[in-house]
Amino acid sequence: MSYSDRSMRSYTAPLLAPASAASSSQHGYDVGLLLLRCMVGLTMAAHGAQKLFGWFGGQGLDATGHGFAESGYSAPKAMAVVAGLTEVVGGAGLFLGLLTPLSAAAVVGIMINAMAVKAGGGFFAPAGIEYDLVLLAAAVCLAFAGPGRYAVDHLLPVLRAHRLFHGVAAVAFGAVAAGLVLLIARN
Repeated sequence: MSYSDRSMRSYTAPLLAPASAASSSQHGYDVGLLLLRCMVGLTMAAHGAQKLFGWFGGQGLDATGHGFAESGYSAPKAMAVVAGLTEVVGGAGLFLGLLTPLSAAAVVGIMINAMAVKAGGGFFAPAGIEYDLVLLAAAVCLAFAGPGRYAVDHLLPVLRAHRLFHGVAAVAFGAVAAGLVLLIARN
């Protein structure tokens, strides 16, 4: 090995270490987003299945509609269907990492409505907004951060380039939609 080969190796070795560390850091970031997406997505989809089908110990549409009526929503059975579908579709989207900002917007909207219903119950669960606030915060974080590399969005060239703007727009959309539902659908 010539002097220049040894010299080059001593200069390139330190340069490779940060790249490897950055790759490991990115992998950890992507795995963290995958786990968060899966947990929030499955939780939301399961809640939607409770409302729509009575699965997982849920009440089904009739009882959920009755709950919406007691909370002051007009057209309570329709609201139960909308809420259940939004939770299933938004949750499945987060789980898959598909249309992640829109999926997160669905969760944001549902959680704002849930917190509005529970507003008088204080902070801590089960009557308070604690649980709903954590799900809302997780959805906002996913909207801002994007789905990571282990997501369907990453496989689609149009969706691969997640931007902070997408997250901000999605959170704003979810909040505005929730506000409209609260203004129009609640007495």
